[in-house]
Amino acid sequence: MSDWLALAPILVVAVGAFAAMVLEWTIKDKLSAPVDQGTPILPIVVLCCAAVFAALAWARGSPPATSVNALTSHLALDSLTYAFHLTICVGGIVSTLLAGGYLREHRLERADFYTVLLWSVFGSMVLASARDFVTVFIAFETMTLASYCLVAFGLGNRHSIEAGLKYFLLGSFAAAILLFGSAFMYGATGHTDFRGAGQAIKNGHAVPMLVLIAVFLLFAGLAFAISVVPFHMWTPDVYEGAITPVTAFMSVTVKTAAVAPLVRLLLEVLGDPRSSDSTSGWPPLLAALSIGTMIYGNLAAIAQSSIKRMLAYSSIAHGGYLLIGVVAIFRAGENAVSSVTYYVMAYTVSNLLVFGSLIAFGTKGKEPLGYEDVAGAGLRHPFVSAAFTIGVFSLMGLPPTAGFFAKYYIFVAAMQTEGGMGWLVVIGLATSAIGAFYYLRVIVFLYMKEPEPGLPTAAVMKSGYIALALFISAFFVLTMGSMPSRYLEFALATAAFIP
Repeated sequence: MSDWLALAPILVVAVGAFAAMVLEWTIKDKLSAPVDQGTPILPIVVLCCAAVFAALAWARGSPPATSVNALTSHLALDSLTYAFHLTICVGGIVSTLLAGGYLREHRLERADFYTVLLWSVFGSMVLASARDFVTVFIAFETMTLASYCLVAFGLGNRHSIEAGLKYFLLGSFAAAILLFGSAFMYGATGHTDFRGAGQAIKNGHAVPMLVLIAVFLLFAGLAFAISVVPFHMWTPDVYEGAITPVTAFMSVTVKTAAVAPLVRLLLEVLGDPRSSDSTSGWPPLLAALSIGTMIYGNLAAIAQSSIKRMLAYSSIAHGGYLLIGVVAIFRAGENAVSSVTYYVMAYTVSNLLVFGSLIAFGTKGKEPLGYEDVAGAGLRHPFVSAAFTIGVFSLMGLPPTAGFFAKYYIFVAAMQTEGGMGWLVVIGLATSAIGAFYYLRVIVFLYMKEPEPGLPTAAVMKSGYIALALFISAFFVLTMGSMPSRYLEFALATAAFIP
């Protein structure tokens, strides 16, 4: 039973996804017609069960040395894995609740949507626990193939179909690059598992040039999922073209899933002194990517007139902040890993709260697209506007929200590195100040502008699913900001896997 508990979070989602497929086929056979209705109840129950098992597995710690260890060369069953599983499940639950209200309001509700969403969650959870290059590729493909379908789900919507096609083409290239990187790493070290490859590099049994090529290719593949510049090209168009619940889901789940294997890659494969050298190793490369991502994401967001595109570039910028903590891993160790975990958790609930509020504003035919569409909504719809404002303040990094402590812990970890990374922290603070402009611009329209005559105004959608999603997101955003020590202790425990 202890062995099964270690794998339970992933297995529950897999069984739930299969059950959803079987139910859909059964209904189709009985009705002899396409299924045009669906309910979020089953996926919510499945994801809640997976979250409970992830919490139990995290509390228990690493599994004993029994038969389950046959999998540990492919899947990492430790505190970091379960923390990311829990975060992914929370993101999936809230996204499913948002979809439950949105799809019904817009007459898009279909059972296959929730089935595909569960498969995307399954791929994300496997990717977050992957410890083998083959496992990383298979999980990446499972996650992204399901995501392609979700992006193109807006039936009859040309923009959704176009976004799905763009994401499919660019995602296919990213998957191919990731596969090439894995092949080069195998050719260089003779291993596909992280620890074996890392040991070969540390002992000098690897081909340096092949390792260098593999590192560039592997970074590029994972950077695509995190939306790191210059691998971000898909993000604005996909975020804008997909229906908003899918945008909310992808903005947190796909990004979260790719962070864990990146951390393991740096610590287990490239953790030797030569690879992690602060002048000739991977830290300068990731630092350069972080700087470019923060600067470009924030500057591009200022020029946007669409709220969803603005949030897309905001997501890119947050990928840059996240990389600050990843770069700090080469010296700060446990503190850097815990800060990255905390940041992922805070960003997940903050982004879901913002996108959930946008969905709540969007009754059929009146979904807000630009800033003008939410003008004056702060006074007409105070509760939804308050949730939106809290989420925006958290993304901005203002206290007492989760986003403030997320950036604080990231910057502190960077300063704790040997010799300090103050220059990178200064750039992070400067770009955060730039980001405050476009975040506050939305708040100004929300509370200080009146809608233009003749333009559609935001009207709140009446949905218990969406109300519950906003409550869950706001609860975590505020408690992580007002009582951060509880969540920080949880994040600190995720660094226990570091040797």
